[in-house]
Amino acid sequence: MSFIAFLILGLIAGAIAKLILPGRQGGGWFVTLLLGVVGALLGGWLGGLLFGADLQEFWSIQTWVVAIVGSIIVLLIYGLIFGRKGRRA
Repeated sequence: MSFIAFLILGLIAGAIAKLILPGRQGGGWFVTLLLGVVGALLGGWLGGLLFGADLQEFWSIQTWVVAIVGSIIVLLIYGLIFGRKGRRA
């Protein structure tokens, strides 16, 4: 997969992860892109490690599933780290 295709995959996977998770997550499209790309990498690594699945082709359903799951994981971690800053009780 080319670098541009991987960035597009990361952006879309990050946006889908934001839609799936309830609540408000901070960050604009650039943060979504970064989290999506990191999530796609994490998903590809975990998928390969646990199930033998990896990021093969852009239009492969396996690629999309591991990228979205990885993005959800990264978005949850991001929310735990940065979600409570600036909030007052």
